Amino acid sequence: MATGGGQGKAAGYYQYPASYAGGAAAAADEERRWWPWLVPTVLVACIAVFAAEMFVNDCPRHGSALGGGAGCVAAGLLRRFSFQPLRENPLFGPSSATLEKMGALNWAKVVHGHQAWRLISCIWLHAGLVHLVVNMLSLLFIGIRLEQQFGFVRIGVIYLISGFGGSVLSALFLRSNYISVGASGALFGLLGSMLSELIMNWTIYSNKAAAAITLLFIIAINLAIGILPHADNFAHIGGFASGFLLGFVLLARPQFGWMERSELPQTNQPPKYKLYQYILWVAALLLLVVGFVIILVMLYKGKNGNDSCHWCHYLNCVPTSRWKCDT
Repeated sequence: MATGGGQGKAAGYYQYPASYAGGAAAAADEERRWWPWLVPTVLVACIAVFAAEMFVNDCPRHGSALGGGAGCVAAGLLRRFSFQPLRENPLFGPSSATLEKMGALNWAKVVHGHQAWRLISCIWLHAGLVHLVVNMLSLLFIGIRLEQQFGFVRIGVIYLISGFGGSVLSALFLRSNYISVGASGALFGLLGSMLSELIMNWTIYSNKAAAAITLLFIIAINLAIGILPHADNFAHIGGFASGFLLGFVLLARPQFGWMERSELPQTNQPPKYKLYQYILWVAALLLLVVGFVIILVMLYKGKNGNDSCHWCHYLNCVPTSRWKCDT
């Protein structure tokens, strides 16, 4: 599981002037605002899956792994949809057994049980109501504006592949008795794509420094949250890296190449893609494919990343006097 957050872009695009007759069609296409339906659909789907988790969990019937008479939370009001005891799940959610039953990411089941479907199913599960609310609010803040700008196809591809990328890296470093769930890898992929989109389309941004600083600050804060217990920072990192590379591939815009609006020429020439955009596109696509191949080969050879990288676990959780990382 993991939490994520984000905001919209800090600086907008310049509108392509309508007087450019030669580029009018391209300009209209570039500046078209898509009606966002994919992000709300994903939100509804995640809520429905969480309701299904709680229905299957049925705390009053199955009880708690803690034993000792630990009571379900809000059992009188929610009945079979009541939450596990807070000592077992402080996020107001189901038991680990229920999450594993419904498709949580588990290294042993993926590698030795050949249940690769868990790399996808875990993206739609959430560990608790708190986890669900935080992730869905983040999805709305980040996803709506991206879908309005670039359409549901490109944002949908980034969301799904980033979620898969987060799951793959998480599985590589997940200890055999741990499970992981949540949409945070996909959400970090959207954040990563916003950063690469800013780099790829640098010349058509106003207030570039503010946009870059704000976005980097949001990313840094979210990655820092990932070193807390109960958060899967490897899913964050894998999703962010996947989305960052996909942003170069899918979110490029044609450029005029002039830095300020007042310097735009009075010309009929439409905007064009620049050489640096083609170079970034090819490099990002190669890195993405090679990275996925290497990690998947390691994973299905039964490798665990912690065996060859003894310090990598600190990327996921840093132990302090206030908490331990073996929970």
